[in-house]
Amino acid sequence: MLNFKKLLSVLSLFVVTAIPVMAGTNDANPTNAKVPNAEATPAPADPSLTPPAADTNATASSASASPVEESATASSSSSSAQGQQPSVAATQQTPQHEKPIPVAVVPAVAPVRVIPVDPPVKDGLVPAFKVGGVKVTPYGFIKATAAHDSSAPNGDDFPFIGLFTASSTDTNTGPTADPEFHIKARSSRFGANFEWPDVSPRLTFTGRVEGDFEGNFSAVDNRNVSSIRSNEPQLRLAYVRMDFAANSATDIFFEGGQDWTLFGSSALPNILETTFLGAYYGDIYERSPQMMVGLVQKLGGSFKIAPTFAIMMPSSGQVEKTSDTVGGLAGQLGQGEREGADSDRPEYEGRLAFQWQLDKAQAVAPAQVFWSGLYGKRTSIVTNGDYAADLLPTSCLTGTPPTISALCSSYAAALPNGYSASSHMYGNQIGVQLPTRWFTFVASAYFGGDLRFMFGSQADSFATDLTGLSSPIKFDTVDGLGNATVACSVVVATGAGCPAGDVVIAPERPIRAFGGFANLGFPLSRWFNANPRGHNAGWQLFLHMGKDQIVHHDLFDAHFTGVNGLQMGKVFAATLYYKVNPYCTFAIEQSVYGTRLKPGESYTIAGQLDNLWQDHRTEFGPIFTF
Repeated sequence: MLNFKKLLSVLSLFVVTAIPVMAGTNDANPTNAKVPNAEATPAPADPSLTPPAADTNATASSASASPVEESATASSSSSSAQGQQPSVAATQQTPQHEKPIPVAVVPAVAPVRVIPVDPPVKDGLVPAFKVGGVKVTPYGFIKATAAHDSSAPNGDDFPFIGLFTASSTDTNTGPTADPEFHIKARSSRFGANFEWPDVSPRLTFTGRVEGDFEGNFSAVDNRNVSSIRSNEPQLRLAYVRMDFAANSATDIFFEGGQDWTLFGSSALPNILETTFLGAYYGDIYERSPQMMVGLVQKLGGSFKIAPTFAIMMPSSGQVEKTSDTVGGLAGQLGQGEREGADSDRPEYEGRLAFQWQLDKAQAVAPAQVFWSGLYGKRTSIVTNGDYAADLLPTSCLTGTPPTISALCSSYAAALPNGYSASSHMYGNQIGVQLPTRWFTFVASAYFGGDLRFMFGSQADSFATDLTGLSSPIKFDTVDGLGNATVACSVVVATGAGCPAGDVVIAPERPIRAFGGFANLGFPLSRWFNANPRGHNAGWQLFLHMGKDQIVHHDLFDAHFTGVNGLQMGKVFAATLYYKVNPYCTFAIEQSVYGTRLKPGESYTIAGQLDNLWQDHRTEFGPIFTF
C-alpha cells in the first residue's frame, strides 16, 4: 500500500497544480460581465463543510464561506452581484467625478460557525422557488474522497478510536496493522433554507432541514451483497426559528427542532475528514433535538453579546460494541435513548458569546470568544420482574439443578419493588475564534464528566464505584444493558446473604475527561495578492491538533469498574485546499490519529506489543457545492 499512497499523493499534487494551469492564468477576464466581485464570490473552501455560518436565512457575507455556506448563499450573492455590480469594462466608463469601485481582495479564512451570533435579516433569503408564500433555497454538496489508513482494525471509512470492536480482545490487529483503503461518497449532503412571511416588520421566521448519507446501511434482500454502497439518508438538522427585533440593537429569538448543541459545537475545526470530525480526539460536538431561547445585544461599535439557553433531549451516548457488551441497534437505543429519557428531566445547555471585529481589513469575519456548559443525567432501571430466575445473571445461580443464591435472594428481598441507578453528565467549554487577514486561529478547551454522547471521554460514560462494598451483582435492566449494581456494605460469607440494612445500590460516577483542539488556517492566496476573480484565488492551508484524555484518578482507581482502559487520543493533521471556482474544490489531508492505553496495558499490533496505536491517514477528493 505504500506504492498506492505515493500514487495518491502524486495524483493529488497533479490535480491541485495542473488545474490552475489548464484553467488559465490568475488574471480575470475583464470582458465577462457575469463575474461577481470579491464580496459576492465565495472564497477558498472551508473544509468543515458545515451549514452556513452567516445569518440563519443565509444572507451574503463579506468573509470567506465554506462550501456549504456557498451553496446556501450562491443564489443570493451571485444574483445580486450579476444584477447590480458592473463589469470591469463597464467601470472603465465611469465618469471621473464618481468614486471608483475599490479593488477587492481574496477573503480571509472564515471560522466554522454552525451557531451564529448574528440574527437573520428579514426578507434576506433569496429563494430558488416558493411554496405558497414560503421562500425555499436548496443547498448542499457532493463530496467524494479516497482514503488510505495505515491501521484500521474496525473496518471503518473514518478514523475511529483505538478500540478494536472486531477483535475478541478489543486491542489486537492480527498479523498486520490492518491497513485499509476506502472510497466513499456518503459524506455528500443536501438541505434547504426556509423563510416564512409575516406582516410584522419585527418578526422573522426561518428554518432549515438538512440530511446526509452517513447513517445505517440497508438490510434488504436486493442489497444483501451490495449494502456497502447502499447508504441510507439520515436527518442532520430540522428546526424553525422565530426572531423578534425589539429595537435596532436587540434581537430575541426562539428555536425548536434538531440543531447543533450549544456545548461543544460552538467551535469546530476545519478538516477534510467530516464523517467523525475529530470525535474522541479533542473535538466535542453534537446535533440534538432541543428548544432554545436567546438574545443578541449590540453593545456599540462592532461589539455584541449573545446569551443562549436550551433544553435538550437527554442522551447518554451509544453503547460500546465490544466483545463483552450488548451491541447492535438495541444497545444503541438502550443507552443512547432510554437511559437519558429515564432520568425524567431534560439536558440543560447554555452559551455566552462575545463578538467583535478584531481585524478591520476588508473581507475578514468578526472574532468570537465564548463559554458553553452542559448538565444532564442518565438513569438505569431494574424492575422486580428482573428478579425472575430466567433473567438472573449466572453469578446468582448455584448448584445442580441451579437455584437462586442466598446473596441474590437477600438483594431482591431488600429491594422488593426494584431499584434504579443514576449518574450525571456535565461539562464546561471555552473557545476562541480569531480571524485576521493573515491567519485564522480557532481553539477549544473543555472539562467534564460522561462526555461520550458529545464525543469525548474516550467513549467512556460512567464507572460503578465499589469503594467499601463487596459481593456486587448486576441485575438485568429495562434498557437491556444491566448498568445498575447492587452490593453489600459488609463482607459476606460464602453462601450467605447480605443483611437487609447493608444492601446498597452502588453509586455511579461520571468518568471525567479534558481536552480540546487548536486549528490554524492560512489564506495562501491572500498572502500572495492573488486576483480574487482568478483561478489561483482558492488556496488555503490548515494545521490541526487535538487531544482527549481521561482524568488520571478515574482511570486508575481500583474501585471503579466499567472504565474501558483508553487513556488518551491525539490527532495531528495538515489540509491543503484548492478551489477551482465558487463551486468546485479539491483537497488533500495527511493526518496521524493515535490512542494510548493506560500504563501497564498494551495493544498487539502486527504481533508486537505497544502501548500506543496509530493510524497514518491520507485522504483526497473533490467537493462540488450547489
